[in-house]
Formats: sequence, C-alpha cells, structure tokens
Amino acid sequence: MARPITVGLDGSPESLAAADWAAREARWRQTPLRLVHAWLPPARTALPARTAQAPEARKEWAATFLDDAEAGLSARYPEVSVSTELVAEAAVPALVAHDAGSEMLVLGSRGRGAVAGFLLGSIGLQVLGRATRPVVLVRHRNGRVPGAAGGDVVVGIQDPPGSAAPIEFAFATAAARDTGVRAVRAWALPPVFEYGTAYLRAVDEAGGIEPNERKRLAEAVLLWREKYPRVPVTEHVEMGNAAEVLLTSAAGAGLVVVGRYSHRPAVGPGLGHVAHALLHHAACPIAVVPHD
Repeated sequence: MARPITVGLDGSPESLAAADWAAREARWRQTPLRLVHAWLPPARTALPARTAQAPEARKEWAATFLDDAEAGLSARYPEVSVSTELVAEAAVPALVAHDAGSEMLVLGSRGRGAVAGFLLGSIGLQVLGRATRPVVLVRHRNGRVPGAAGGDVVVGIQDPPGSAAPIEFAFATAAARDTGVRAVRAWALPPVFEYGTAYLRAVDEAGGIEPNERKRLAEAVLLWREKYPRVPVTEHVEMGNAAEVLLTSAAGAGLVVVGRYSHRPAVGPGLGHVAHALLHHAACPIAVVPHD
C-alpha cells in the first residue's frame, strides 16, 4: 500500500498552500494525501482565557477547518484520496509520529529572509531536525506558491554515501512529474595545510580539479540515470560556495532537494549551512532529505 503524503495544517494561508502543493504531488505520485492538525498547543504554553480559545471550542474549530480543507482539495483533485486526522497533541510530536509512515511531510513556510523564519516558528525547525523522511517546506507569496510549473528538480550533490538519498528522492520526484533533474556540485580549492600538496598533485595528474569534480558528479548520479532512464539529466559543476551555487541554480526550478545528516546533535535542528541558506532564501519549495 502506498504511503501517504502528510501535510501539517494550522489554518494559515501558508499551510493551505502547502496542502494544495502536496495534493498535486500526490496526484503525480498516485499516493494518498493525509491532512493532520494538532489542536493542542505545547504544554508550556497556556491557552488564553477567552472562551473562543477554550479546548473544546478550539477542537470544534479545528474539525471544521479540516473538513473544509478536505472538501476543497477533493473538489480540485478528485483523483486523490484525501483523509484527515485531528490529533489531541502538540504539533511537533504529532507530525514526527506520522513521519515514518509517510512518503514525505509537507509544511508551509512564511516569506523570505532569516527573520521571517518558518511556519509555526520553531516547530518547522524541530520537525526538520527530527524527521526520518523527507520534509518539504512550501513558501506562499502573493496568493501562489513560487516555483516554475514543470521546472526541473534541482539536487545538490555531495560525496557518497551522503548524496544517495537526496538523489533518489530528486529522480523519483522528477519521474512522477515528467520533468528533468539538474544535478549540481559546487567545489572550492582545498586548503593545502589540510590536504597537503600530495592531494593537489594527484588531482592535477588526473586532469585538474574541475574535471575531477565532474567525474565525481557523474559517478554519483550514474545509478539513478540507469534506474530512471526517461528522466533528462543536466549535470552542473561550478567553483564557488555551495549555498550560493545552489541558490543560483534554483532560479526557475520546480523544487530544490538538499540532504542533511540523520543523526541529530544535542542542540539545534542539525541542518547544515547549505540547507539553512536555501530554506531562508530560495523562492521555490525545498525538500530536506535525511541521510546517514
């Protein structure tokens, strides 16, 4: 049985835009769509004393909101099986609990820039840090979701084995959408004091640093080219900062895919600087894929 795409809804325009994006993705992938709303705030947050914010009133509003969201999506995407789940739990544990059984988690994201942050503030960051499945952040601006319709899926290429999970996700997504993959690898001159002149001499004997980087990128995507022969692939190697290279490549993309290590540090969400830069500054949806 196909795993559903799970969307976290909170009633905001951003979360509704994320649900619409997820419904299109579910149609392309031919998977079910699950809408989840956690109606209890975190335990440390006291509910306001107003009657409208009392638990039962909040639960009733949430149920109505979910029903309306389901009806709207079912009308726009009749071929997608849409279900809802109202959870009496805080948002982070509720979404993380649905993670393992989902194809991906989808959340809305507010505007651009480091100050604007993610939908629900730190909740998005916490989910990103704890999830074991891909998490997609969908931005909503001026009544629409930025990102070129039919645009390529851009994926940042790391050295194996770290690049395998993001590459597979990118190719599977492109195959479902009937679009292409743009595999991007950034490189920089290594510090001699760290690698030594022997490294630079070996690379030079292999034909130079950039040809060597092109070879490594080609090797990284070879397996997925063979697995998805109908997906057009563009390989791009560029000298520069990885975050800046990927942000430039994201222009006109339908989705950008980046990896993160699945082991979580004691403090913080465990996102690298490249993922942070993309999540704060890229216009199109961003998929963050955990890997070993």
